[in-house]
Amino acid sequence: MSQPVTDAANPNATSNANHNAHSSVHAILIHGMGRTPVSMLLLAKRLRSAGITPHLFAYSAAFQRWLPCVDRLRRFIVASSGGERFIVIGHSLGCVLTRAVLPQLPMAPQMCIFLAPPNHASIYAIKLSRWRLFRLLTGEMGQLLANQEFMDSLPMPQVPLRIYAGINGPRGAWTPFGDELNDGILSLSEMQLGAFPLQQLTTIHTTIMNSRQVANEIVAAVKQIK
Repeated sequence: MSQPVTDAANPNATSNANHNAHSSVHAILIHGMGRTPVSMLLLAKRLRSAGITPHLFAYSAAFQRWLPCVDRLRRFIVASSGGERFIVIGHSLGCVLTRAVLPQLPMAPQMCIFLAPPNHASIYAIKLSRWRLFRLLTGEMGQLLANQEFMDSLPMPQVPLRIYAGINGPRGAWTPFGDELNDGILSLSEMQLGAFPLQQLTTIHTTIMNSRQVANEIVAAVKQIK
């Protein structure tokens, strides 16, 4: 690596160049519905070991309403990034929260990574939304995932976006997905977002964030934007 050139007229030039060259990139990690930040710890550990500073956002779909949660996420991202460069990594419902908050941020992320994102009202959410227990456990947010009008109203990301989708879910006439590739919770078509490409992984919905391939590719992408 080439060394920064010292500016004799500015004794701080070298230290400033070093600071800019090694300034941290923050990663905001947002877990899925029914999960906790614990589900993102392995990914956070791998990012931290690569020099990326992780920040784990916590929420409860059962006890929080949609709009207050989006606002709290906005404040969390602003406080965690501190005006420095950052990326956002969402899993499942965390991706939906990310889409909602992006236009509200004073500074856009360098990129977003969506892991198993429900980008359309899912078959499972629609079926389960009729069950009182599901409504109690997932609150307003769970109901929104079954509302196609709401899903269509979410803003399209205006930043670089990577979408990862698992394909190790069961297939067959006895499943809600038929022969379509799926991750056990969402089909590929339910994870598709506009013209953004889908990266398929041989994993399932609940463990996709633990994929070493995902972590390695995030680290490589961050290095490209430094």
